[in-house]
Amino acid sequence: MRQRIILQYRTARNAKSSTMARRTGTATLPLHSGRTPRWLFRRMTELARALTEAIVIEHGATAFLERLADPFWFQAFGCVLGFDWHSSGVTTTACGALKAGLAGAEADTTIYVAGGKGAASRKTPVELREHTARLGLDGESLVYASRMSAKVDSAAVQDGYQIYHHSFFFTAKGDWAVVQQGMQEADRSARRYHWLSRQVSDFVCEPHAAICSERRGRVALNLVAEESAGARVAAAEIAREKPETVQREVSDILRLELPERHHVDARRDVSPRNLSKVLLTTYEAQPADFEALLALNGVGAKTIRALALIAELAHGQPASFRDPARFSFAHGGKDGHPFPVDRESYDRSIDWLRDAVGRARIGNSDRLQALRRLARWEAP
Repeated sequence: MRQRIILQYRTARNAKSSTMARRTGTATLPLHSGRTPRWLFRRMTELARALTEAIVIEHGATAFLERLADPFWFQAFGCVLGFDWHSSGVTTTACGALKAGLAGAEADTTIYVAGGKGAASRKTPVELREHTARLGLDGESLVYASRMSAKVDSAAVQDGYQIYHHSFFFTAKGDWAVVQQGMQEADRSARRYHWLSRQVSDFVCEPHAAICSERRGRVALNLVAEESAGARVAAAEIAREKPETVQREVSDILRLELPERHHVDARRDVSPRNLSKVLLTTYEAQPADFEALLALNGVGAKTIRALALIAELAHGQPASFRDPARFSFAHGGKDGHPFPVDRESYDRSIDWLRDAVGRARIGNSDRLQALRRLARWEAP
């Protein structure tokens, strides 16, 4: 399997100024099997905690979230921890190491982590409510952000990847970032999605400030594209119509000889029987807009595809089919590439960072000053 990751960025038009550029988006990586050895994961958790504490002391908790939302930085972070630079496992393992490493250290870092891979992702709402209850934060707003980020990347953006990992990071002030990943079994690849609260002014219109992927030109139903604005309005209007009215439109569509350019197949994606059940729900709920429609329970990828097709053929409002997707190791890699993990060097790095953080807490920041100088260094 080719070892690759090509990252290409589109800078947000209205990005606010910051100490570092806020770049969010997706990353596509080949799927790898296998588990992280216990001895390596233990070191990952220790190093992840030390690095987080150093960044929070130096730049603040919000700046750490900004880094998590940057696919370039996140990939480099996984490499520093010792995972494979091109592997999909860098997402799940780096997030897992952060969650384990920061558990019990929240008072020092003010960074809280919920969710994870598979079954752990489904516990995100419960974990968010537990954390926020102790902090006195509005837990439901964070639960909504978690749910909508997952729904957008699984239903409103249909690029062929099934979400199976969702990690939610937030601060004591309520700022948040999401790192989630989807899988595509057909070509053995995974795509990573990054979100940052300060960049999300609208959950359903260009919520990603930048996009990265190894491939371009993939056909994807993209209802959060700016050019899908008309389709979003039309879909919400259709959802508020009486079900029998929409059913008549569906019947007319099914009798059409559709042009080949349509990537939503009416005969495969529009099931009148199943759609009628969802239309009863949407009619009763009367969603005010597309975001409210997407937030409804029971409205998933198939419903969105059907509404997108009706919006185009019956209402003349086409949806976008633009795919939203557009380091060397510090300690070696899990699979032995480019060289096996050097345990002695890894332990020295952990000890050095722990000492740096300890000194900074008592006012002696000479080692963090050295890290700052290193961060500013550029190769000639």
